[in-house]
Amino acid sequence: MYSIRHHGAVSGVTGSCHQLTLDSGGSVLIDCGLFQGAESFDRESEDSGFGQKQIDFDISNVKALLVTHCHIDHVGRIPYLLAAGFNGPIYASRATAELLPQVIEDAIKVGVSRNRQIITSVLRRLKKQLVAVDYNDWQAVMPGLKARFKVAGHILGSAYIELDVFPMQQTAGRQSPDRVMSIREQSKRVIFSGDLGAPYSPLLPAPKSPYRCDELIIESTYGDRMHEGRKLRRKRLKAVVERCLQNKGTVLIPAFSIGRTQELLYELEDIIAQTDRIEGDTLWHHLDVIVDSPLASRFTEHYQRLKHLWDAEARRKVSSGRHPLSFENLLTVNTHQEHTRLVQYLKDSGRPAIVIAASGMCAGGRMQNYLQQLLPDERTDVVFVGYQAKGTPGRDIQRYGPRFSQGKPPGYVVFDQQGGSAEKVDIRAGIYTLSGYSAHADQAGLVNFVKRMRHWPKHIRIVHGDEDAKQQLKSVYLQLYDDHAQDVDVQIPQ
Repeated sequence: MYSIRHHGAVSGVTGSCHQLTLDSGGSVLIDCGLFQGAESFDRESEDSGFGQKQIDFDISNVKALLVTHCHIDHVGRIPYLLAAGFNGPIYASRATAELLPQVIEDAIKVGVSRNRQIITSVLRRLKKQLVAVDYNDWQAVMPGLKARFKVAGHILGSAYIELDVFPMQQTAGRQSPDRVMSIREQSKRVIFSGDLGAPYSPLLPAPKSPYRCDELIIESTYGDRMHEGRKLRRKRLKAVVERCLQNKGTVLIPAFSIGRTQELLYELEDIIAQTDRIEGDTLWHHLDVIVDSPLASRFTEHYQRLKHLWDAEARRKVSSGRHPLSFENLLTVNTHQEHTRLVQYLKDSGRPAIVIAASGMCAGGRMQNYLQQLLPDERTDVVFVGYQAKGTPGRDIQRYGPRFSQGKPPGYVVFDQQGGSAEKVDIRAGIYTLSGYSAHADQAGLVNFVKRMRHWPKHIRIVHGDEDAKQQLKSVYLQLYDDHAQDVDVQIPQ
């Protein structure tokens, strides 16, 4: 009836791109993400129009692209896909369709070209092919296939996608009611999880499991661990920042522009409000929270405008007169000149401040400039709140940074520079990881996504995770099915 091939997210957590092909020959892509970190090393090439060989599979039978959400590891290869000749519809939730052009424009500027003509051409094509769809509404994608987007709770607009595959020889012409029921009974429901959100995350509602599934393709970013509870992670975040106030240094928080930045602002606003209410006038009340990312600032505006997609808790705060994403302590940095002056000022002054900037894995962006200047300073603290892929500077800082605090010689990280040079930077800053702030579901969330279905899938493919995470999640799924005396085929594609 159908087959599935994976063009990314099988040897790590980036490059998500999956192809479902019907027996009729037509196919769809679910996501078309960019490879990052170590996963991108073997994809360097001189033979594509953008200087990299990113679309290395046949797209002649691809009829449509379905986008789960607009993080770069799920959409970053779209410009290459368009350059390769794809001209079919690109389906996305309404919020994702609104955010996607800005994500693609920024990705082209950072990783491909600042040529305005190239950028305009790509965006014109993208907007022409974008099809915004409502959550929970079925879309006829092509003969024999329909799709439905369901809330995933990962970032604004994120979705998991249900696909119903129908036997082709029975879908043509008018059908009697009994015949239609027979066709539905023979159909297969395939679900692509995209990235599932963590329960009890701020701002967005948690994903609800589907009613049924025959085959599930599920992410496994945190398939081998459990997140901290929200109260504990807020307590740890508050403690780290207060240590910074004592050290008179800067807290650097690498964060993706979409999702993580807005959740952090929400939590920081609440800490400031609660501390001020309980303890009176404190240093928290005068602490600067700096968002140094024009892209993140624009997406924060989108989050504010689309607050009808927020969860009940966040909407109650707005109704009470609070402004979770726009509060008195919040400062934004837009121009490159302002950014450069701020980096130097914080380096020279040691003024206590929280700086949130991209990239979330420290591989470029304005955060890299802060790290290069402030990592050697013992007054600095770096707080990781998201997954750091292998081969990224963020992973190296996590791994080698704590040496200095353990009384050993400082570790170091190497940053790539423009022109191909590299800079080695010692790490004397304090390094912290708060896994509870991840926008990804942990192992319990991934298991519950299956457990709470009325009809469990008979086939599960585990993707988008490191090998240990995938193997541990597989073991947990097998145990779950065994405990309930059910059969399942769990695969880890290679």
